[in-house]
Amino acid sequence: MLEILRNLFSYILAIGVLVSFHEFGHFWMARRFGVKVLRFSVGFGNPIWRRRGRDGVEYLLGSIPLGGYVKLLDEREGPVAPADLPRAFNRKPVAARIAVFAAGPAFNFLLAVVCYWAMYVIGIPGVKPLLAEPPGGSAAAVAGLHEGDLVTALDDRAVQTWSDLRTRLVKATLGGEPLRLEVRDRAGKLRAVALDSARVSVDPQRLFDDLGLSMYQPPIPPVLGEILPGHPAEQAGFKPGDRLVAAGGAPIASFQEFQRVVSAHPGEVLKVTVERAGARLDLSVIPVRVREDGVGYVRIGARPAAMADNAALWHDLQAQQRFGAAAAVPEALRQTWDMSTVVAEFLYRMLLGEISIKNISGPINTAETAGYAVSIGLSAFLGFIAFVSLNLGIFNLLPIPVLDGGQIFYGLVEAAKGSPLSERAQALGQQVGVVLLVLLMGLAFYNDLARHVG
Repeated sequence: MLEILRNLFSYILAIGVLVSFHEFGHFWMARRFGVKVLRFSVGFGNPIWRRRGRDGVEYLLGSIPLGGYVKLLDEREGPVAPADLPRAFNRKPVAARIAVFAAGPAFNFLLAVVCYWAMYVIGIPGVKPLLAEPPGGSAAAVAGLHEGDLVTALDDRAVQTWSDLRTRLVKATLGGEPLRLEVRDRAGKLRAVALDSARVSVDPQRLFDDLGLSMYQPPIPPVLGEILPGHPAEQAGFKPGDRLVAAGGAPIASFQEFQRVVSAHPGEVLKVTVERAGARLDLSVIPVRVREDGVGYVRIGARPAAMADNAALWHDLQAQQRFGAAAAVPEALRQTWDMSTVVAEFLYRMLLGEISIKNISGPINTAETAGYAVSIGLSAFLGFIAFVSLNLGIFNLLPIPVLDGGQIFYGLVEAAKGSPLSERAQALGQQVGVVLLVLLMGLAFYNDLARHVG
């Protein structure tokens, strides 16, 4: 229950910030061009709070936290007093109208820059980009990478944390060019490594499995501690203190190895050999899919008795990405550009069918991710805000009539032909746009529910 409340609060806070910033872009630009603003609303539905400001604008908080809007004076939406005609939106030059529509997405990009800047100044905690042993046949294995290799640079840019490496690998892989890594082995020797990404899926659900890159973790002893009530492990007869010997026919040397075997057999009968009181027992368990903090896992409901034998190893893996206030500005701009191109490329590849539409998330998954980010700390929440803000900005620039991008497209057509599109054409476009948005929202909700049911 507490997790649900945390997620709900985090979601409302995030959406409030994102929508307010986006709509303020429209509001601010409209005022710059002398357009009269009638209403500024964060949220839809029945208002839970409203106030009329000294500027004559009605400010609202809607009961449905799924967006917002700015209502401008416009002759197409109702009669306008003669004295207010010069302030009507429809009477402004086409360039001014395009600027007003573009300002919302532009402020989303600005918000991302501010969030990334704050993240870098505060410091982004993480772990060093130390690699685990790659699976045989993967791109990493073919390139000669091994457990204990520390990635120090990717395409001649220094890498500080595992999160930084993941983000930049996603962007670099989309280009299909060989990835140039610089790594330091356990002996301290630097070497250059080229990863072939030509046959690697760009779908984020499969990308890192294809690359064969995963984060190194100090080995955890394969001894079970807590057995969660009602979970498959309890039903299969596992007990605290059991030492895992083999799973799926493969010997087990660490709890991480056991997790990898379990993850590879969701919904299947998995044979596990354990050692209990000096005797060996063969047990059968069926791993199930679960979700924790918005992330899907395959589990049996058993936890290790202890963490790694050498706790100092965990401490040595910690790292932090941090810059001074001035140095953080170009880094924030670069990160905003990098992530914007990644989001745009993902959208393009999704339209081509190269990336699964299962990656589209709705409000349920967004709320879970927001709650998880809040639980980690301010830096993670700022990163979440920045990423969603970029998605919102790019999505609103799509040439769909009910979105800002569609209105910008109408304006460009008007500028090119010297007159607006016919009312019939615009009405038809609006209808098509609404249908597309409803279908997209339905897909997002379906994906959210499927992740939980699955």
